This record gives sequence, structure tokens and C-alpha cells, in this order.
Amino acid sequence: MTRAQKSVLLVAIITSFMGPFLISSVNIALPIIEKQLQLNAVSLSWVITSFLLSSGIFLLPAGKWADFLGHKKIFKAGTVLFLVFTLLCSFSTNGNILIIVRFIQGIGASLLMATSPAILVREFPKEKRGAVLGITVAAVYVGLAVGPTAGGFITFYWGWQAIFLLSSLIGLVVMIVAFKYLGSDKLQSDKKSLDYKGAIIYAIGLSALVYGSSVIKEYSGQIIVLSGIVLMFLFIWQQSKSSDAFFPVKEFKINRLFTYSNLAALINYSATFAIVFLMSLFLQKALDLNPRTAGSILIAQPIVMAVLSPIAGKLSDKYEPRYLASAGMFICSLGLGLFATLNENSSLYFIIINLAFIGLGFALFSSPNMNTIMSSVSKEKAGMASGISATMRVLGQILSMTIATALFAVYFDKKSIDTIDINTFVKGMKILFLIFSLLCFSGIYFSLNRGKLY
Repeated sequence: MTRAQKSVLLVAIITSFMGPFLISSVNIALPIIEKQLQLNAVSLSWVITSFLLSSGIFLLPAGKWADFLGHKKIFKAGTVLFLVFTLLCSFSTNGNILIIVRFIQGIGASLLMATSPAILVREFPKEKRGAVLGITVAAVYVGLAVGPTAGGFITFYWGWQAIFLLSSLIGLVVMIVAFKYLGSDKLQSDKKSLDYKGAIIYAIGLSALVYGSSVIKEYSGQIIVLSGIVLMFLFIWQQSKSSDAFFPVKEFKINRLFTYSNLAALINYSATFAIVFLMSLFLQKALDLNPRTAGSILIAQPIVMAVLSPIAGKLSDKYEPRYLASAGMFICSLGLGLFATLNENSSLYFIIINLAFIGLGFALFSSPNMNTIMSSVSKEKAGMASGISATMRVLGQILSMTIATALFAVYFDKKSIDTIDINTFVKGMKILFLIFSLLCFSGIYFSLNRGKLY
């Protein structure tokens, strides 16, 4: 491995760790944030969703920008933006300010997510991509593993603001390493245009879907959701006609391996992302655990992911990835179904074992699926593939939180989690996990029928 490859891999590992660490640690702090900032259940979900929404809006155009402005240049800009607004989160004095700052923080994160895999693919040969992507995926899961425990301890002893202060220090390390070791880009494409019309349609449509879900109980909310769906279809049609499109409709039409792998990722993340969010609330609400204990329990899932993801990535370099990924989706679906049986008397051993079981499934799915996506296109399209795969992940996470938010709006109305009747709360959890289990099971079709990589 050359010095340049080591530097790129180091930056990618730290970046891959940073985002998931922040997300998972904040999830643990949500009940405390709800109390201190006086939020209701729906507003609380926006602390997570606002970050995801801005990430989803800017990921696609960021991938396009990176292809002609330079992946490393966009990456460095993302480190600065992420650092500044992560620090500002710690000084938020009310819920609205925190949600707004988290939204801008997500823009910085989108620049990092859109470029990091593409930089790796450009630096490493095809036969090593599965391994290095597996390492970065493992870093994601280490972040997820450390996050709940660290977030629980930090919140318990120093308050939720300290989570953002620590994350800003990690962001500072990333920025220093990136500017010192990442180097500059080689000559990029001369194309200097971007389809702003498509970007605006996409941003408004996605925002309408997400916001409408939070007020879905009202007639106006249903109209907003419907408008969002219409705008998303309009966006796809517009992109198919645009000469400067940043959503590769043509690639989706002609490249089945690319299309089905991305759809499988979208469905898998839609079904699994809200697990930590929901289980954090369940452990602290239904089982009356403190943040420190709840965080210690939730590490079971990401620890298994961190250990097994590099192994799954290496296996996908030798064996057909679709079989590994499909087995992983089945395991995730089964584990989600088991969580639909949760109640206030559920054993902690059952919860820990099932979290580890789902972690096994996600490890088998994620690395092989990412290897397939990045290997299904030419190097010239690496930025596009990186942006699309990251977008599918974030859109899946947004959809996962949108489903949870919509159910919160219907079942919990405008109440805070603290004041909701325990039976109503548990019923809501059961319904959500059942929905996610069925959704994950449906994704097996796309995973199995994507075609062969080798």
C-alpha cells in the first residue's frame, strides 16, 4: 500500500467513524434533550430527521459537483462546514435552534459522504476495493458501537451538549488530517454546469414528504405528502430529459446490477435505521433505564457489525456478493420481527441477543452490497456511484424516520414521550417493528435478482 493510499484510507476511516458516532450518541441523549428543551415526540424526531433531510437533499448535487470540481476539494469543504456547525449544536438553547443547526450540519456531512467512497475507489485497484470498503464500513460500525456507550456516559455525567463538543474535536482532527495528507485532485471534467431546476424540485419534494409525515394526522399534512410524491416523480421525469442531470436515470435503466443493488440498500436502511432511535426510547421509557445503561445495551448490534463487516467485504471479493447480501437481509427481517414482540417485561438478554443477530445480518448485507454498487460502474462514474449509494442510504434513513414520525403523529399526537401511556407506547413500538420487518423482507427480491458481479 502506497503512502497516498494510506493517507486516503486514514481520512476515510476517521470520517466514516465520525458521522455514525454522532448519530448514535445523540439517539441515546434524546429523552434528556426532550426534557431540557421541552419538545414533544414529533419535534424530538426532528432532531434526527433534520440532519438526515439536509444530507439527503445535498448528496446528489454534491456527487455531481465533486466529479468536475474535485472530490478532495469538496471533501475538505465538508470537513470545515461539519466542524463549525457541530460546535454550534452544543450551544443551542431551544429545540428550534438545534433543529436548524442540525440541518446545516447535515449539509457538511453530505459533502463528506458523497466523496469519501469515490476517493477510495480512485486510489485502490478493483481487487482491493471490497477489502478497503469493508474497513470503512467497519469504522462506521465502530462509531455506532462507541456512540451509544459514550453518549450514555457523556449525557449522564456532563449533559447532551458535551456530545457535540466531543464530536467537534473529532471533526477538527478530520479537517487537519484532510488538509495535511489528502493532497489535491487530478484534472477533473471541464463540465461546469449543474441542473439547478432538478435540484430545486428534488429538495422541495423530499422536504414535503418528510414534513408532511410529521403532520400526517391533519388534512393539510396528507396534501403535503401527496404533493411531495408528485414532485419526486416529476424530478425523475425531469432528470431523464436533462442534459445536466445529477440523478442518473439512464444508468438505472441500463444497469440492472447498479439499480437493484441501490434499491436493496434503500429498503434495508429504511427498515433498520430507526432501530437505535426506537430502542433508545424503549429502554429508557418502558424499562426505565438511565442513558448510561441503555447505551451499554445498544452497542451489541454495532459491535457485531464492526467485527464482521471487513470479513464480509473480503468474502465479496471472492464470492458472489448477492448471496451474502440476501442472507443478511433475511436475518435483519427476522430480527425486526422478533422485536415486534417487545413489551415492558421483555428480558434484557433477549434484547441484546437480538440486537447482535440483526448486527450479523447488516454486516453480511452492507459491505458486499457497497462493493457491488461501486464495482458495477467505470472509474469515470465513481463520483456518481458514490453519491447515489450514499443518497440511497440517507434516503432510507429518512424514510425510516419518516415512518416512525408518521406513527408518532398518529398515535402519540403532540404529547412528549414522558407523558405517553406505557401501553400506547409499547403498541406503537410493536407496529413499527412489524412494518420494518415486512419492508426488509420485500427487499430480498431486489438483492437476489440483481444479477452477477463475477
